[in-house]
Amino acid sequence: MKFAHQSVAAAALVLAFGAAHAQKGETVKIAWIDPLSGLMAPVGSNQLKSFQFFAEKFSANNPAGVKFEVIGLDNKLSPAESLNAFKAALDQGVRYITQGNGSSVAGALIDAVNKHNERNPGKEVIFLNHSAVDPDFTNSKCSYWHFRFDADTSMKMEALTTFMKDKPDVKKVYLLNQNYSHGQQVAKFAKETLARKRPDVQIVGEDLHPLAQVRDFSPYIAKIKASGADTVITGNWGSDLALLVKAANEGGYTGKFFTYYTGVTGTPTALGTAAEGRVFQIAYNHYNMGGQVGKWADEFKTKFNDDFYTGSVIHIYNALGSAMAKAKSTDPVKVAAALEGMKFNSFSGEVEMRKLDHQLLQPLFLTVWQKADKKYPYSPENTGMTLAPVKEFPAYISSTPTSCQMKRPG
Repeated sequence: MKFAHQSVAAAALVLAFGAAHAQKGETVKIAWIDPLSGLMAPVGSNQLKSFQFFAEKFSANNPAGVKFEVIGLDNKLSPAESLNAFKAALDQGVRYITQGNGSSVAGALIDAVNKHNERNPGKEVIFLNHSAVDPDFTNSKCSYWHFRFDADTSMKMEALTTFMKDKPDVKKVYLLNQNYSHGQQVAKFAKETLARKRPDVQIVGEDLHPLAQVRDFSPYIAKIKASGADTVITGNWGSDLALLVKAANEGGYTGKFFTYYTGVTGTPTALGTAAEGRVFQIAYNHYNMGGQVGKWADEFKTKFNDDFYTGSVIHIYNALGSAMAKAKSTDPVKVAAALEGMKFNSFSGEVEMRKLDHQLLQPLFLTVWQKADKKYPYSPENTGMTLAPVKEFPAYISSTPTSCQMKRPG
């Protein structure tokens, strides 16, 4: 009996030790569902490379000891195509998906994941949102299975208008945005926050244009100039921002631009040197952060002749590694529970996945387009220019409240 007890104890010890590293050596597949064709393909292509580059980095070193594999699926920026891609991912046994280009797509995927998880207990999927910033996803449409690693539109506008309120030369503002949820929300929160902080500022014009379809923005620039606007606020991204600033340069518009996505593929080249000191970006990262992320960005540029700008990719791998180590599992049900409320270290210091709504709370940075120099040397698209930090907003300033009433499983 003595020996039996010893062997039972030894077996228990082995089991306990095994459980501590239950997930070690497992491969975690992440399906990336974003555009690889159409006008936004350059952005998608850059982000897929970013996910794959960091899959390699974090597979070599993460607290859970897992390996990450990224499967790229082209959704053509279409919600319907995204649902087909989601089904294809499920057929490949994928339990984690990521997407971020287009909140209309993200909304469709949140619904699809919710329905799938309800109907398929034991095969749950987590949606890791890298860049879709419609505030509704962590408010009225919040989902237990959705985690957002970017700051939402309202958070960025809160920080942006906190900066703008102290700028007396901002008097007349034009709102130009893409006609879908994100662009509509940018306009809505710009009006609300400016009315609260700078009631003297006039909104002298407002336009919404089709997403990723406009090739010539000169008619919009003509309207902006005619309105007398000294400032444009735009949530445009990709070709819609690059072509807008190109038209502004060609049309001789000399006002300021307050943007969300100046650093994204195509826009730095379109800006050139003409826009120096006039274009600002609000974001959760920037090109001159230095440290480990700076070294990675340099390595990325050497490898791909491209710029790394989607910092949420690093947040995602940091969070997954920590959550899987804490859960001692790669099972999405256990990992979701571990992610809720988790604080972890990333490139901008300690960040927190707010338990109430699954919104990452993080600092935001306001940068300005200027010549690259010794202090801020990183030059996107080899333009000789850079986005230099002007102001940092700690998480407590930009973290807008949530109305989320989270339905949790069980």
